[in-house]
Order: sequence, then structure tokens, then C-alpha cells
Amino acid sequence: MPTPNINHLSLVKQGTLLDWYLPDPLAAELPLPMAEAGVSAGFPSPAGDYIELKIDLNTELVPRPSSTFYARVKGQSMKDIGITDGDILVIDKSLEPRDGDTVVCYIDGGFTVKNISIKDKKVCLLPANPRYPVIEISPDDEFIVWGVVTYNIQNLGRR
Repeated sequence: MPTPNINHLSLVKQGTLLDWYLPDPLAAELPLPMAEAGVSAGFPSPAGDYIELKIDLNTELVPRPSSTFYARVKGQSMKDIGITDGDILVIDKSLEPRDGDTVVCYIDGGFTVKNISIKDKKVCLLPANPRYPVIEISPDDEFIVWGVVTYNIQNLGRR
């Protein structure tokens, strides 16, 4: 699966933990071939002789362009759930965060990506790397859930 070329997107803001980009809802469609039967991640399954279905990643990954942002991850605080330095996150600002969601938050002057814990009116931001601390949100913190991460795009490269 190709990685979106964010060099053609509008850079909104560069930060220390995330760089922000806007998707272009007017971008040309790019339907690509898709293996209709899927690909087995277990035992090999019989392959079809041809690929018939087409999929457009713009439509698949960004159902609400007006409330969607991309951000490039900087750092390793979420590596244990597969979000690593250089990944591109698709973030939907229109979704209400739920307990356990991976979210991008603004806290005390900076942005971070963490899993959110919402229990008994207490909010904590949980890293997915034991080398990073849990962030407990207090009433004194300047805190906003910026959006919910809906997809993580990684360049797996060649090994």
C-alpha cells in the first residue's frame, strides 16, 4: 500500500512531537487495484488469478475531510502499540474520545499522542512505552483532546 506523499499537503504547523498537515479534499482520486479476497496473515490461502476491485485511499482513510488532519510522529512513547517515529497519523477532530482511544491532545502548551483513560471523572494519558510516564490531567492543566487517531500509516520499507 503506498504511503500518502505528504510533501504535497499543506504543512500547518511544525512541533516538537508532531508536525501537522491538512488533507486536500479536492485532490484527484487515485483508485488502485486491491486484492478482493484479502491477504492471509495466517496460513497461505489460494490466490485469485486477477485483481478486480479498486480502492481510493483518500476516500477510505478520510471520510470527513473538513475535520481531518495528518500529523507526523516524533518520538517513541507509543511504540508498543505500533506508533513509531516518522509514522503518519490520520486524526479526526469530529469524533468524541472514548476510554481507550488513541488521541492527540494539547496539554500545557504542547501536543502529544497517547491512549486516553477516562474513569470516574479522572482523565489520564497513557504512553505505550514503559520509559515514559503516565500523565494525570488536573483541573489546573490547560488540556484539550485535539482529535482521535483513526489510522496509523507506516513506511515498512524493504528489509
